[in-house]
Amino acid sequence: MTTITILGAGAMGSALSRPVTDAGWDVRLWGTWLDDHLVDAIEAGEPHPRTGAVVPSSVRAYRSAQLEEALDGADVVVMSVASVGVPKVTELALEGISQADALWLTSKGFCPDEAGRIQLLPDAIRAIAARRGATLPPLVAIAGPVKANECAAGLPTATIFGCRDGEVSRRYAAEAATPVYAIAHTDDEVGVEVCAPMKNVYAIALGIADGLGEATGTPHHNLKAAAFAQAVREMSLLGARLGAHPDTAYGLPGVGDLEVTGLSGRNKVYGVRIGRGEEPREALAEMDRLEQTVEGVPAAGLARTLVDQLGGGLAEELPLLAAVCAILEGVPDVQATVAGAVLPRRG
Repeated sequence: MTTITILGAGAMGSALSRPVTDAGWDVRLWGTWLDDHLVDAIEAGEPHPRTGAVVPSSVRAYRSAQLEEALDGADVVVMSVASVGVPKVTELALEGISQADALWLTSKGFCPDEAGRIQLLPDAIRAIAARRGATLPPLVAIAGPVKANECAAGLPTATIFGCRDGEVSRRYAAEAATPVYAIAHTDDEVGVEVCAPMKNVYAIALGIADGLGEATGTPHHNLKAAAFAQAVREMSLLGARLGAHPDTAYGLPGVGDLEVTGLSGRNKVYGVRIGRGEEPREALAEMDRLEQTVEGVPAAGLARTLVDQLGGGLAEELPLLAAVCAILEGVPDVQATVAGAVLPRRG
């Protein structure tokens, strides 16, 4: 039996415990120092506070002080914490990770290095390991249209595993799949990792269109559709500049994940608040109070820095990214800002 240790007892980490349990794996779920109340609910057999689903009873929960025990003998380790916590958890768990057969990554975001250069999360993890003289196992990036509450409830779900070694992603896709948790596989780690945070950024714009509809009583579906198309194009362009397959953004990691996030994800909800007229900072503070992490906000700024670092006129090809950043900084006319970025220009 394969033993898998999931680092992070939040929504996605706890949700992933369901399909791998159903696939017959031995599952351990470790909570960070921020997850005590979540572990309390899991141990009590109560619905998870973030997903509303009960974690399978066979899953063994561990608290932050039990990290070494949680990692002991793990065949697969999953990094499933918020992107801002990835460096610290990597440092803490590095010994156990280095002894595993694979490191899976559901965390989504970017990470600046010590010089301020923006890295994709797999590269940030590799850099930490290199500084510590540790050898990492193959890294498998996981993305796709996965709402945590639906996955945790055992509803039909499609995801994608991406690894530089395509045979590794193919093998784990076969071994972890269930009749309702279907896994595609690719060797395009970069493409998967670019789409994962960028769809959060662009979902804010989709939410703004919905919020404008709520504020005015008139749907803004046309604007939302134009923003969706532009977002996918921009994910493809950015990915290609970083070495990804341009068409990855047109599959599960891009189109698929953006669709589900733009329907009901936290980033979409944040955009709705802005579209209805809330100030971006106030809306974010309220969502933080409700423990609703909006990863698209930090990702937008880091993505803009990454684009500036890449240069070569790329920024001009990503007007929707610029529009989201301007809105987060307080530009007053959000409708005009989004429309200017996504509607075809005259002439």
